[in-house]
Amino acid sequence: MRALALILALVPGAALAEALLATRTLRAGMVIAAQDIAFGTQPAAPGIATLPEEVIGMEPRVTLYAGRPIPLSALTTPALVERNQLVTLHFARSGLDIRTEGRALARGAEGEEVRVMNLSSRNIVTGQVTAPGVVVVHN
Repeated sequence: MRALALILALVPGAALAEALLATRTLRAGMVIAAQDIAFGTQPAAPGIATLPEEVIGMEPRVTLYAGRPIPLSALTTPALVERNQLVTLHFARSGLDIRTEGRALARGAEGEEVRVMNLSSRNIVTGQVTAPGVVVVHN
């Protein structure tokens, strides 16, 4: 019996670390606010958020459940353009500046490329999301 107690005393347990936990269920696409997170002690694991700055203002790619640690790999920057949203298409080149209305065919965050249908010509173009509801078309 003493030998078993000695063996259990010598075997290291799981290291605990501070981690950010979801305070409520966060669905994919929701922007995370300060009240949605709290600090908690969890077994140490790589890739788990430990600082509020890493999480606040981001949106989950998948559902995050209350009381569970928030993996950094499950977060992305918030989308500025939603699928089927009416957007402003902006094309500028050599002094020519054209702005027209289009319909986004995909969801996109700032800097991402999305396909957009020009509502005037019905042509599909690809552009970069630069602001909420604005897609800049590159040649």
